[in-house]
Amino acid sequence: MAALRDQRKIHGARISEVVVDFFLQERSVERALDVVELCFKMSQAGVRHVSKRESDAAVAELNERFKEHGVGYQFESGEIIRVDSQFLHAEAVKPVLEILRDKNFQGANEEFLKAHEHYRHGRHKECLVDALKAFESTMKSICSVRGWPTQPTDAAKILIKTCMDNGLFPAYFDAQFSSMRSLLESGIPTVRNKDAAHGQGVALVSVPEYLARYALNLTATTILFMVEAHQQATK
Repeated sequence: MAALRDQRKIHGARISEVVVDFFLQERSVERALDVVELCFKMSQAGVRHVSKRESDAAVAELNERFKEHGVGYQFESGEIIRVDSQFLHAEAVKPVLEILRDKNFQGANEEFLKAHEHYRHGRHKECLVDALKAFESTMKSICSVRGWPTQPTDAAKILIKTCMDNGLFPAYFDAQFSSMRSLLESGIPTVRNKDAAHGQGVALVSVPEYLARYALNLTATTILFMVEAHQQATK
């Protein structure tokens, strides 16, 4: 027990006190957010016997404080996510995070959260790559659940065709299929392929923030559309 008590102290101070002191003195917003994120992750994991009710209440209060002070972040699905538009977050990002909690979409959920993490830290190329991965993983999961054959190497274009050929969307959408396919094929995959996936040659390729934001929002709305179509078809 003595050894355990010693581990809870750093140079005579409790770890909680050290964390608080670090947080109050830290000038970097990103590092401060990392501390908040870690503390709330520990809370949700039940560390120090925090109940789920207490943890959920703490998360709700944190997000309310973020909104109250105009801080463009929210704690969702165990991660601090940057929020550039409250409308888009409420109507697209948050519903996608909720819908991807399903065990069938674990891979897509992890990649979508990773894309947001990259975006928050300004890693825009990596953001595009993981956004596309989440998009492709969502389609692979739908195909797997519905028994539609795919290959591990199938890219977005092939997966889109598989979903459409198997009637994922209602028949009365036939007239819109060509425009929908064009949107899906020329949206996320093309943005990623042209700006993040290939060699950049002599000149360094810089992916601007607005392009990463567009890719994330497009990914969210497309995933939401496809999963809801899948859920509707199974009813």
